[in-house]
Amino acid sequence: MDAVITYVDGLDGVWRADYEKFAGKPLLEKRFRDWGTLKYLLRGIETCLPFIENVWLVVSSDSQVPAWADRKNLHVVLHGDIIPSGLLPVFNSCTIEMFLHRIPGLAEEFIYFNDDMFPLAVCRKEDFFRDGKGVMGMSWHLFAGNMYKKQCKASSDMARKALGKGRSPFFVRPQHICSPMLKSASQDCFRVLEAEIMAKSSRLRRPENPNQYLYLDYMYFSGRMIPERISNRHISQGVYSGAQIAEFIRRPATSFACINDVEMTDEKYLQMREEMLAAFESRFPDKSRFES
Repeated sequence: MDAVITYVDGLDGVWRADYEKFAGKPLLEKRFRDWGTLKYLLRGIETCLPFIENVWLVVSSDSQVPAWADRKNLHVVLHGDIIPSGLLPVFNSCTIEMFLHRIPGLAEEFIYFNDDMFPLAVCRKEDFFRDGKGVMGMSWHLFAGNMYKKQCKASSDMARKALGKGRSPFFVRPQHICSPMLKSASQDCFRVLEAEIMAKSSRLRRPENPNQYLYLDYMYFSGRMIPERISNRHISQGVYSGAQIAEFIRRPATSFACINDVEMTDEKYLQMREEMLAAFESRFPDKSRFES
């Protein structure tokens, strides 16, 4: 079983210049701000998910790879290695997620992480995969108001289409945490929907983009997903203080935490960053094999 992480260092000047050129507007800091937590995500994987064999870090270019990374153990995948050139450069995680199954050497069973999702307690293989099926909470919804939910609905509709199922006013949405995925299911789904996926993929986010849920929904509708929730706490930095988040990191009540960034002043960001990094260092003080 492998792990795949998509990562952006928003402080990279080359990357920022490319983004602002194609976006035609200044960078939205909260989407790409670097909290310095990647090494603790990796330490969490090594400590809490010891059954993970390879970890693949998906980035836009070599300049995005942290200087501390041990590239003998942390396998770097560039966007250009898996994404068609016509979509590059890409700043849209939805588009990047469409091509993760193309990573050379990727295991059949892999867990996909955004870089704000952190293992905090020891897990078992069976928490993610059983009998060749993924394990993840799934819920049904009717209204798709904002861009994220429109992308969820687009993904659900496309997964149904790939399997020859009729349209539904309802759409399914996986829980918002790391995703147990089957490479073969992604390949099968992509093969059927390639033309539509390519047409709806874009450098920057759009409501019609499918996201990684396309492949999870395909697994669910084809009977390859067990609808059982992964132990997780969703934590918004707009709701909880840095001290509260730090306390949860030190004494977690769930196996995972997804810690979402929000708009905030530079002063608050620096204070919250310091509190979180101290808590992560306390929780995972030892270097992982992914650090030089």
